[in-house]
Amino acid sequence: MNELLKELEIADIRKLIRNNEYKGFTAGLAPGYTQANLVILPKDLAYDFLLFCQRNPKSCPLIEVTDIGSPVPMLTAPNSDLRFDLPKYHIYKFGKLVEAVNDIGLYWKDDFVAFLIGCSFTFEFPLIENGLSIRHIQENRNVPMYITNSPCQSSGVFHGNMVVSMRPFLPKDVIRAVQITSRFPTVHGAPIHCGNPETIGILDLATPNFGESVTINDGEIPVFWACGVTPQSFAMSSKPPLMITHAPGHMFITEVKDSSYSIF
Repeated sequence: MNELLKELEIADIRKLIRNNEYKGFTAGLAPGYTQANLVILPKDLAYDFLLFCQRNPKSCPLIEVTDIGSPVPMLTAPNSDLRFDLPKYHIYKFGKLVEAVNDIGLYWKDDFVAFLIGCSFTFEFPLIENGLSIRHIQENRNVPMYITNSPCQSSGVFHGNMVVSMRPFLPKDVIRAVQITSRFPTVHGAPIHCGNPETIGILDLATPNFGESVTINDGEIPVFWACGVTPQSFAMSSKPPLMITHAPGHMFITEVKDSSYSIF
């Protein structure tokens, strides 16, 4: 990622994204501001998904739900438009990823409801401020994400297993990472697992289900956080007729400070 891009204000980043001049990952962009996962569904599925988020707050911590038909998240980014302000979107139909696009203007319908879900990118800046290194940012890669063997609580048509994101740390840094991320329960909070990935059904860290693998150095421990890409695993297992999401790693940048979601 161009280092100059990291210094831009949100309005300038959003302009680049909206004009399709930036289509990359958003990790490291707009430090100090909350990033969010996106799920868009027709209103006849919206209640089931809302209930799913309520039952699974670790995987899907809601930060905003839009009015029916509105692409504007009035609470977190009233100057934005969810149809155009993410670098890349995924279109799922009946469980299949059918297209990746840079805007969803042609797909938008008047009965759509958009859900913004907390993202672990939000607590990466506090981790960095405390002297911890984030490997996927260092390597300019998408964070690795894995489908686990941990089932979520189902709701209506929605069912499936939790997805986690992974960041490696030295043992001396793991406790600090847990302490820092615990302050952000609305963006996944503390890790769900540290250490042996096979315990949660991950057999090969080098082949993530979403994102890209990163280097794990000798002596480092993989640390796993619940991930807002979980709904995309549901799209594949539940097979709704239509679900629109962000492409993993290509998040929506809100206008809300990370500190707003810190509990202390």
